[in-house]
Amino acid sequence: MTHVILRLPAVRVATGLSRSTIYARVAEGSFPKPISLGSRAVGWIEAEVQHWLTERIAYTRRAAGGGPNG
Repeated sequence: MTHVILRLPAVRVATGLSRSTIYARVAEGSFPKPISLGSRAVGWIEAEVQHWLTERIAYTRRAAGGGPNG
């Protein structure tokens, strides 16, 4: 299995979240934790970020009454 690792700029683009919001959500356990890539580098597993996005979309749609048409 191949894993794609996203660095912070790509995670910010994919999610629309700021750096501080990403790290705050990681700290509270509501966003995937990054993995260490070295002594000063981290990245996120793309599949985990995509799963988080899918869950956020589903949650938002349920909260909004089922979708864009109500």
